Amino acid sequence: METLALQHQRYNFAEARTYLWAGLFIIGNIAVPQLCHLIPNGGLMLLPIYFFTLVGAFKCGWKVGLLTAVLSPLINCAIFGMPPVASLPAILVKSVTLAIAAGYIGSHMKFSIWSVVLAVLAYQLIGMTFEFLMDFNIIHALQDVRIGWPGILIQIVGGYFLIKALNK
Repeated sequence: METLALQHQRYNFAEARTYLWAGLFIIGNIAVPQLCHLIPNGGLMLLPIYFFTLVGAFKCGWKVGLLTAVLSPLINCAIFGMPPVASLPAILVKSVTLAIAAGYIGSHMKFSIWSVVLAVLAYQLIGMTFEFLMDFNIIHALQDVRIGWPGILIQIVGGYFLIKALNK
């Protein structure tokens, strides 16, 4: 897969388009998890709450990514009860880490499949560490890798192709 210069947008919190883009990515992070939850353990297996955070942060910067990362799980939890409140701290740590990592990588590196892998690896490692420190349960900390590996692959491959498509 080729490396290309990403037309990375840098939006400020004072710009309306920041909230427009974040709103679109939040809608994606609300709709896709609802579809995934129709599959038994679909949320745990496909990790859909992170997908548009990844895409938004790569394409529009860490501020759009951060809005998406924080508001998506909170709105989903408030409206649909998923993710459960007990899972919110770990999901928020992972989401915020992903937004910051993808935003930074998107603005400082040539875009490639490897830059997406790096962003996903960063949020997974920091998220696993946080989950382990919450309850000192290694099985729980490794859940995204054990059960959610299809979702990680979808984030990497699907995220790469969607970001590339949005770049045109």
